[in-house]
Amino acid sequence: MVLSMDPNTEVNEVYLSKEEFKATLPKAMKGRISDELMGSINGLLQDQTTRVELRENLIGYASVLAQGRYKVEDYISAVKYVSYKMLGSSNLESYVKTFPQRYKRLLDDGVDDHRVSAYASAYNKNQLVNKIYEQTLIPSHILNADQFQKALNVQAELMVHANSEKVRSDAANSLLTHLKRPEVTKIELDVGLKEDKTINDLRQATMALAASQRDMIKSGMMNAKEVAHSQIIEGEVVE
Repeated sequence: MVLSMDPNTEVNEVYLSKEEFKATLPKAMKGRISDELMGSINGLLQDQTTRVELRENLIGYASVLAQGRYKVEDYISAVKYVSYKMLGSSNLESYVKTFPQRYKRLLDDGVDDHRVSAYASAYNKNQLVNKIYEQTLIPSHILNADQFQKALNVQAELMVHANSEKVRSDAANSLLTHLKRPEVTKIELDVGLKEDKTINDLRQATMALAASQRDMIKSGMMNAKEVAHSQIIEGEVVE
């Protein structure tokens, strides 16, 4: 982050360098960032009421660009719109602030407020805008981490100093429940071949047949060729 100190202003002007912005982008988009584009981005960051949020959001939500085929310019507009929404502006207000020239053109063309509101509502449902909305959602356990810690502190205080033994016991149990070590799940996979009676019987029959054929060859009743071409008579198994 580069801070430009202007003696005529009381607030530092926050700029975003090309290197910083490119570092957040997917590889395929890094080469599309021109000095002109960076000039436009830093022009947006002159608004003292939104520049900090806008700068952080431009950097923080860039991962959505890897989820589809979007233009960097469209990404900047979507981030700008969502930033205004997060600061409390309505759909219409955010749309007008994001696209002031488009809004002026609509007014010059005689488009009434109802239709402009419809355009704003449609943009609010834009796919890229909604992907950025998803990035802004903070899990409840993270958002309320400080309250969780306060609750633990209260339970710890009660466990030690409460007059009632039951209150102390309940507080201790609560702490044990919420602060217990995560359980390690051990999955044992038993991969093996369990023989049943049929397989064992088949093995015994095969071994008996081989022994019988070997004896017949030794006694001269059959030769090896005859054994090789002998047929096994099919029959039914009676249980």
